[in-house]
Amino acid sequence: MTDIKVPTVGESISEVTLLKWLKKDGEYVDRDEVIAELESEKATFEVNAEKAGVLKTSAQEGDTLKIGDLLASIDETAAKPESGGERSEAGSQKAEEKTAKVSSNGSESKPVTTAPVTSVPNDIKATPVASAIIADKKVDPKSVTPSGYQGKILKDDVLAALSTPGKKAFAGTELFSRNVRPEKMSNLRKTISRRLVEAKNTTAMLTTFNEVDMGRIMEIRNKYKDKFKEIHGVGLGFMSFFAKACAVALAEWPSVNAYIDGDQLLYHDYADISIAVSTPRGLTVPVIRNVESLSMADIEKKVIELAGKARDSKLTTEDLTGGTFTITNGGVFGSLMSTPIINIPQSAILGMHKIQERPMAVNGQVVIRPMMYLALSYDHRIIDGRESVSFLVRVKELLENPEQLLIGKDPVKTLLEL
Repeated sequence: MTDIKVPTVGESISEVTLLKWLKKDGEYVDRDEVIAELESEKATFEVNAEKAGVLKTSAQEGDTLKIGDLLASIDETAAKPESGGERSEAGSQKAEEKTAKVSSNGSESKPVTTAPVTSVPNDIKATPVASAIIADKKVDPKSVTPSGYQGKILKDDVLAALSTPGKKAFAGTELFSRNVRPEKMSNLRKTISRRLVEAKNTTAMLTTFNEVDMGRIMEIRNKYKDKFKEIHGVGLGFMSFFAKACAVALAEWPSVNAYIDGDQLLYHDYADISIAVSTPRGLTVPVIRNVESLSMADIEKKVIELAGKARDSKLTTEDLTGGTFTITNGGVFGSLMSTPIINIPQSAILGMHKIQERPMAVNGQVVIRPMMYLALSYDHRIIDGRESVSFLVRVKELLENPEQLLIGKDPVKTLLEL
């Protein structure tokens, strides 16, 4: 019998949470096969089987385990079961072939009852009967509280919504419910809570605002997005423009890219920019290294890579540590303005927001422009008001004149040597 214990995942980490078992108790596993996912306060990581054999689990999903605790055991003396799965797959394939033949000749096929065409959107799951009632009674599917498996709307759910128009209960509850659901806080949520409070309590945080006309960037994206994707295999988004603009501005205003370390300041001659990514378990902030040295396509590819790893809980400690500046985008959720909290030990964070058409005065005329509010929260212990405002103005200038991102200067002024 081989014991599998919770591995050491970092010097400062003493406990982890068992997120889920990927293999069940009593199931045969191969050597190096992933059997479970664990979550520390910094990242999610996988546990592999050290031997081939039958798995015997020693912990439940959601348990908090100490480093070195017994996670599972593997009985390597157990014989590997015959490949019944292959036979079942073959049988399933034959059954599908038989079904296809029956359907094609029509001799053995049974009449198929199809649900009427309804106005239920594709992202709303409902039974055929429920869909028919929704279409017939013109019920808004979003006003119906689903009670079926995985959020499926059942017939009774629609009837309940019709009997109580304008009243909507929380999912899984009845009207006038007073239900309270206790839920254990995850290690990730504990870490987020601790770090946010620490940032508020240990930094002299202040926020300065500005607004940027996104028209020029939107024109560039509309003009080149198809060619960009054809050549680079990735879409041209806003994040690459913002990351590149911040990298240029950080080089010009180094205090915004610095840390406090005891009684000294650590200045960074590179831009490792953290990108805030929202996941079902909470906010994570993976890092794009050396943004100043990357192309626009490189940045977009890295954003997609990190967002995918965050979604699939594959981020490593290396992905999450070492950033020198952070960008967060509340605009994807509809935020018009906010004051982001510094990601310690960093000194500043840039908040992007929703692009909204607004009337603006341009050359004495009122015109409609796509505007975005920008917010820079910064640690006043390191960054003075002049530096913070100048940094944000520089970011605004680069975004409104993206040509300057190429050389960091106004092309006309460079030509005239001004």
